[in-house]
Amino acid sequence: MKSKAVSLNEIENCARCPRLIKHCRDVAAGKVLRRRTYDGQKYWARPVPDFGPKRASVLIVGLAPAAHGANRTGRMFTGDDSGKWLYRALHKSGFAETAGCETATDNRLLDCAITAIAHCAPPDNKPLPEEIENCRPFLLESFVNHRPKVILALGQIAWQSSLSALHDAFGCAIPKPRPAFSHMAELVLERRNGEKIVLFGSYHPSRQNTNTGRLTEPMLDSVFTRVREITERS
Repeated sequence: MKSKAVSLNEIENCARCPRLIKHCRDVAAGKVLRRRTYDGQKYWARPVPDFGPKRASVLIVGLAPAAHGANRTGRMFTGDDSGKWLYRALHKSGFAETAGCETATDNRLLDCAITAIAHCAPPDNKPLPEEIENCRPFLLESFVNHRPKVILALGQIAWQSSLSALHDAFGCAIPKPRPAFSHMAELVLERRNGEKIVLFGSYHPSRQNTNTGRLTEPMLDSVFTRVREITERS
């Protein structure tokens, strides 16, 4: 069954996932995952909206806000190590005004927007399947609103969710067998109106990937170099 489309304005007030709302608030209150560094700071502690302009050629799809990152700052990929990697690469490739990644007001995206398949910070960074489904209408609405030329999926779950969303939002036929995720994977699909759209894959800039060398700065730079090439030729 297809998810019912909803307004992105509903994201901040969404309460469809009680487990996630409780976790966001518990982190903010220092009841779980306490970080003394942030004691006394006011946390966003609710669903995090998309970041970027209303229309964008590139839409980045992440997994979910970090407990002490976007759940604290209220902006996607902001206030954590993943954001440092992402915004540095975005700035270097011309998709961000600066490399600012610490507060909700220290940067501006240029023809690029960031969303996630889950808009609340989940325990263990793992949203449940039903929680991803609850958030799916927001993902569909993001696709429709931005009408991007490129969807950049950060990780396996974002890739698979984006494939399904491309089918439902734009009528894209998904090849069989279903295309697998890989770093630098590039899949050209056709919207129902005949326009082309590219789904591109990258390892997520999580500490698990960057600390182990699975994802390096040159690798991430190559992702955005290729994404820039695609947008400029379209």
